Parts: sequence; structure tokens; C-alpha cells
Amino acid sequence: MARKVTNSRRWTFTILAWGVALLIFFPILWTILTSFKSEADAIASPPKFLFFDWTTENYAEVQSRSPYFRHFMNSVIISVGSTLLGLLIAIPAAWSMAFQPAKRTKDLLMWMLSTKMMPAAGVLIPMYLLFRSWGLLDTRLGITVVLMLINLPIITWMLYTYFREIPSEILEAARMDGASLMKEILHVLTPMAVPGIASTLLLNVILAWNEAFWTLNLTTSRAAPLTTFIASYSSPEGLFYAKLSAASTMAIAPILILGWFSQKQLVRGLTFGAVK
Repeated sequence: MARKVTNSRRWTFTILAWGVALLIFFPILWTILTSFKSEADAIASPPKFLFFDWTTENYAEVQSRSPYFRHFMNSVIISVGSTLLGLLIAIPAAWSMAFQPAKRTKDLLMWMLSTKMMPAAGVLIPMYLLFRSWGLLDTRLGITVVLMLINLPIITWMLYTYFREIPSEILEAARMDGASLMKEILHVLTPMAVPGIASTLLLNVILAWNEAFWTLNLTTSRAAPLTTFIASYSSPEGLFYAKLSAASTMAIAPILILGWFSQKQLVRGLTFGAVK
């Protein structure tokens, strides 16, 4: 029999949840507030929270100094392109692992996941030399392929988890009706897994959008996304905190809006299969 939750316990958990949420969100809130300060107010001690002279000059200067929309379009193309390319590869791979498992399928899945534990700096020099030889430095194609490879294990694992929840009898019925392998994946499996694919797409777009290590090292100007746009405000002359905060706010605003409107799908994607 389930234990009854009292009002006091419910209020306690609610307050704790809000406290944790505010603690996590505070750095973002502070960045947004700092973007409306002057450089003097940004480094004031003690810090000024709300009572300061609000200004939008940082946003005006950031937009006049850097081509924001070019960096924004690069981020959109790279993050969405790498995720779609990853889905094209991961959907057939996850199908074979979920419905036609081999003796070493679980070992293969663990090996794929273990590649995420390798420090990126360990393969930076080989990747940089390959990109220089192939003419892929500072190109959208090059960085898209890199981000696809980085997130491919996560995409495959998430899709594998979703596909395992689909009854295999449905696919067997499609085969008995004469469906080919391609039709089985495109017309039977994919429509049934749309919620899972959507969650996977959203999560990996966010991961690709926030990727900084590879974008900073493999791009400079033409294919530079918003992570490079932010880094440009850290210079030998010092850190301009107000302008850096304005650039950061402009970079994270699109993905914050996307995350806000798709939070149900993201939660479903992160917790799917955890509770039966």
C-alpha cells in the first residue's frame, strides 16, 4: 500500500526543488544581469544585483563588433546537421542491435559509450593534422562531421533504448505482409518511435550547440559558431565581463528558448526506460 504524502512533506519537497532549481539557474541569471551593467558595475565590490544603472550598450557594441547572425547560422547548421547525420547512421544501427542482437551487441554498446570517456585533448593533434591535410579546417562540413562522431554513441544508445520498448511482433507482422527491410524501418519502426527520435534530436542539438572544445580548435571565422563568438571577448587586454556576458546571453538565448518549449520531450528522453 502506498504511503500517504502529507501536506508538510509535499511543501518541503517543493521548496527544496525550487531551491535546487534556483541554485542551478543562478549563474545564467547573473550572466543576464551582468550583460545590462557597465564594465565598472560588472566588477564592483560588493556586487550589485538589481540596483545599478541598466544599459543596453553592451548588446549594441557586441553586434557592431561581431557578425552575430553569421555565428548564429553556423551554430544552427552545425548542430542540426550533425544531429540529423547522426540519426541517419544511428537508426539502422540501433534497429539491428535492438531486433537482431548478436553475441557481442552489449559489448559493442559499452565500447561505444566508453569512447565518451576519452579526453578530447588526447586526439586533438591527429584530428587537427587530418583536417589540415583534407582542407576541412574552418569548414561547416568538417565540424559537423566531428560533432556527429562525438554524439553518435549517445544517439545510438538513446534510440536503442526506445526501440527495445517496441514489440518485435509488430515488425514481424510487417515482414509477413511483404515489407522490405527499408520499408520496415521507414514506414513501421520510425513512425512508432517518433517521440523517442524527437527527444534524441532535441538533446543532441543542445549538446552540439554547447560544444566548445572542437569548435574553438577547428574553426576560426568562416565556420565559427556562437562558442567562438563568446570566446572572442576574452583577450590579452583582459576580460570585459559586461560585453562577455552580453555575448553569452545572445548565444544561450536560442537554446534556452528551445529547451523551455521542449522540456517535456527532453525529460522523457532522459528518463525513458528508467522506471517500469
